[in-house]
Amino acid sequence: MSDSGKRIGFVDNTLENFHANTYLKLLREDLKDRGYTVAGGIGLREPESKAWAEANEVPYFSKMKELDEAVDFYIVLAPSDPEVHLKLCKKVFPFGKPTYVDKTFAPDLKTARKIFALADRHKVPMQTTSALRYTNVQQRVAELGADKVRHMVTWGGGRSFDEYAIHPLELAVSCMGHKVKSVMLRRSGAQSQLLLDFTRGRTAVINVYTGGNTPFAAAVTTDESTEYLAVDSGAIFRDTATAFLDLFESGEPGIDRRESLVIRRVLDLAEKKKTLKGFTAL
Repeated sequence: MSDSGKRIGFVDNTLENFHANTYLKLLREDLKDRGYTVAGGIGLREPESKAWAEANEVPYFSKMKELDEAVDFYIVLAPSDPEVHLKLCKKVFPFGKPTYVDKTFAPDLKTARKIFALADRHKVPMQTTSALRYTNVQQRVAELGADKVRHMVTWGGGRSFDEYAIHPLELAVSCMGHKVKSVMLRRSGAQSQLLLDFTRGRTAVINVYTGGNTPFAAAVTTDESTEYLAVDSGAIFRDTATAFLDLFESGEPGIDRRESLVIRRVLDLAEKKKTLKGFTAL
């Protein structure tokens, strides 16, 4: 086991999931030069998690204290189970180590605020994000100047609105910022649209199309032009992992938590019937 000071612990509901597999592979291959290792894991569903750890040659720990002695940083996974994130963070944060919390951060805004408050109480540098924060779209917006963006349209698909709406929403908010004034939801079967009004007269349309093949994409409008950008999905998990390794190295979150909170607030409002009837203020 590595004692380099770059040891990561995976904390999960069930370690057998796409994100655990993807980040383990990236840390062992594409990002190997960064020097980080997955030095241990633990899961609420122990039999399945133990089996995953054994199959992937990751040490498994049944007790958090023992895992903590073996690691320097944490990744809280459970990407499809945000309802357990607060429970997992309560296990992790008291150790005071930098932590990345996977998407979707929390099942509601109240819980999201509790997780941030818990991190602050234990002085834990922590950030959370969808992998759609790190794409060629954000790179292009930086080149144009984020303050020049007047309107965005984003597209994304997935199994369900509840789990996958965060991706095209994060794509827009990471470009346009946290100052969302109001939101409206339109829905027709598997096709949903979130309409966002930002400050300074800026707007966005977030298209979430479940049940079909909808690649991630965005259109960015400035006063000069509108550009359509297909998302290069091949690099998004590598770049997300790069970002949380940067968090581990610097001890400073690289994401404005106000953006993470407004994303959760918009998703909460999308569940309200009043938001289907018209714009609802945040």
